[in-house]
Amino acid sequence: MGFLGFLLLGLIAGAIAKLILPGKQGGGWLITLLLGVVGALLGGWLGSVLFNAPLEEFFSIQTWLLAIGGSIIVLLIYGFFANRSSRKA
Repeated sequence: MGFLGFLLLGLIAGAIAKLILPGKQGGGWLITLLLGVVGALLGGWLGSVLFNAPLEEFFSIQTWLLAIGGSIIVLLIYGFFANRSSRKA
């Protein structure tokens, strides 16, 4: 998968993760892109380590599910730290 395909996958996975998770996470499209790309990396890494999953295909459902799952994990972590810092102020 090329670099632009990976960015597109991350953006869409981040947007889907924001739709799946309830509540207000905040952040615009740039935060969504960054969280999605980090989530896609995390999901791909976890998938290869835990399930020995090949992730070369852009249109593979396995690639998308791992990217969305990783984005949800990253979004939960981001939401935890963002809410934690806003409570201190």
